[in-house]
Amino acid sequence: MRRARDRLDRLTKPQGSLGVLEDLAERLAGITGSPLPRLGDRAVVVMAADHGVAAEGVSAYPQEVTAQMVRNFVQGGAAICVLARQAGARVTVVDMGVREPTAAHGVVERRIRAGTGNIARGPAMTREEAVAALETGIEIARMEIARGATLLATGDMGIGNTTAASAVTAAISGQPVAAVVGRGTGIPDGRLALKVRVVEEALRVNRPDPGDPVDVLAKVGGLEIGGLAGLILGAAAARVPVLVDGFIAGAAALLAARLAPAAVPYMLASHLSEEPGHAVQLRLLGLEPLLRLRMRLGEGTGAALAMHLVEAATRVLAEMATFESAGVSTRLEPPAGDRTAGEGASSTPRTPS
Repeated sequence: MRRARDRLDRLTKPQGSLGVLEDLAERLAGITGSPLPRLGDRAVVVMAADHGVAAEGVSAYPQEVTAQMVRNFVQGGAAICVLARQAGARVTVVDMGVREPTAAHGVVERRIRAGTGNIARGPAMTREEAVAALETGIEIARMEIARGATLLATGDMGIGNTTAASAVTAAISGQPVAAVVGRGTGIPDGRLALKVRVVEEALRVNRPDPGDPVDVLAKVGGLEIGGLAGLILGAAAARVPVLVDGFIAGAAALLAARLAPAAVPYMLASHLSEEPGHAVQLRLLGLEPLLRLRMRLGEGTGAALAMHLVEAATRVLAEMATFESAGVSTRLEPPAGDRTAGEGASSTPRTPS
């Protein structure tokens, strides 16, 4: 990272003038262990699963939409497919526990169970199933990296999953439920109030232990949330940067961070979701979002858009000329003893006019 920063400071521009792009380039150097990181193959991993809590009426869409959207993903018709194509990324769709098997060609089948239990009435899954979800995510990360992926991105699909993500976020953060619950699929005010009550009931019934992330996942989480947490851990273990998408992925990132705090520096926050709980998640993780586009779709859409910025950061670092190589004069130094020039140095041009 020091070598990357030294090069950034010698490029033909005022120091720091590319802002976040420079910070991102330095961070990528640290993640990859290379002062000139380059991106090659990239993949968006969309993990899909159903949620028993959908029976409480917390979503604007029926539960069969999960399986229908899985088919849409592998057919290339979803928003993430469009944005991933633009970013030059492949989309890997993983069935972690869709209620009805999709039997769609191109889906990676890793079903742990046919959806979670209704968290308003009992636990989402057993502890053993939660561990299996995490381990599956690690396996998928290793699989994608073995295929050549140098950048991973998290994607999700599951009717009811913003309710589970809200429960995970409230359990870990200690924030009031109303502060982290959002409209998800676009529910109206009356159903939003119902959703808050459902999450409060889920926490009351299950009493997840905030000090035990596996317990939180098992009691109020989701199969795809566990899978994404494992994906993040697998990427970090392999020194591969992982773009964290929105609110669902943020819940997974919280779990991954509590399981292995050393994984956090390998996470890149792609964007700030419109879901209010996402800002809570990012504050807990200490991550700054690259984009603010009022998005709340999920699927990995924000992460796919952020891939362009990640590539831009690596290209700036590797392809821009330095002052020395380009024969460009560096910043003016104030004359010795010139107190006025020294005090005004911040306004002195660093490149010739």
